[in-house]
Amino acid sequence: MKRRHFLSLGTAVMAAPALPSVTAFAAPPSDVLPARTQIVGLVRRVADQWIATHPDSGDNGWARATFFSGLMAAYRLTNEKRYLDYTRSWAEKHSYGIMGGVTTRHADNHTAIQAYLDLYEIEPSANKLTAATDTLSRMVASSKIDDWWWDDALHMAMPPFARIGKLRGDPAYWTKLYQLYNDTKTRRGLYVPSRGLWYRDDRFLPGKIVSPNGKPVLWSRGNGWVAAGHVKTLKALPATQANVAEYRSTLTQLVGALRPIQRTDGFWNVNLADPQHLPGPETSGTAFFTYATAYAIKTGLVTGSGYLSTAARAWNGMAATAVHPDGFLGYVQKVGDRPESSQPITYDSTADFGVGGFLLAGSELAGLAG
Repeated sequence: MKRRHFLSLGTAVMAAPALPSVTAFAAPPSDVLPARTQIVGLVRRVADQWIATHPDSGDNGWARATFFSGLMAAYRLTNEKRYLDYTRSWAEKHSYGIMGGVTTRHADNHTAIQAYLDLYEIEPSANKLTAATDTLSRMVASSKIDDWWWDDALHMAMPPFARIGKLRGDPAYWTKLYQLYNDTKTRRGLYVPSRGLWYRDDRFLPGKIVSPNGKPVLWSRGNGWVAAGHVKTLKALPATQANVAEYRSTLTQLVGALRPIQRTDGFWNVNLADPQHLPGPETSGTAFFTYATAYAIKTGLVTGSGYLSTAARAWNGMAATAVHPDGFLGYVQKVGDRPESSQPITYDSTADFGVGGFLLAGSELAGLAG
């Protein structure tokens, strides 16, 4: 099971030991975006390192599926056939199936559909989407709308609903998508309109779990999942779809909220609401925020050179601090559900979903580099 570390409510979380902030010994990164060739080269180096050290492509759960979503973005950027072959062999190993079977309603199990759809769009074959369509259509046919109780679910499952609906020309998938989304956002109250950010789940709502300093806990990667889920959903939906305006507005507010709280080293803290709560670089949230900021710039959701500087600073910070010479990606917070999870986060901490986020970020940023 993933990320199920429950704490008592009404108490502050305990602080784990933290490494010194990179800002203590490194100059702030440049806020100028590198040349496209440099971005592409770094995407290749990180992707190649992961593939070379993982001859077994892994399971089809949410973490590895997020890596393959990033790898397919890298394939579209570079046209590197090895990336397509590696992804195809992974999908075929799992027979394009769904972890937990087609009756599952758990968003984590639907993440693999994103990579299956990427493969289908390049090499169409009906069998690639048989299980994907089966599992989502069961949810569309149901009246239940309270499955997405944590904000990670928005990244895992929003894009599959958006893309399958478009592929089948069936707006019922978009209707169900919004019902599930709105339950997470509004009924559960995970969205904080005054901040533009999200609580990870209802355990962190006001009056419940707080930081050691008594401040809210707005987990970086949880917000990263939300940001990436909105980007991928907006990429799939037609501009005239009824809920697009809300998705665009919500993403714009999130990206706007991130800009003033970025660290001087280009990263974002694991708790976006408390810079003293386990301060230090963290790559996964930062990568997803870079991806979302780049998309917001490209699509005109945000304007002004300041946002490009934000994205460039984040990318340059990750490149200088987190990427090892051989392409290993460090400072990734491993599986968890809050700032304390998988601490300490070090130069040698990595995870497949973090690599996927980095590949998504670089692939999106390359489109901004002249």
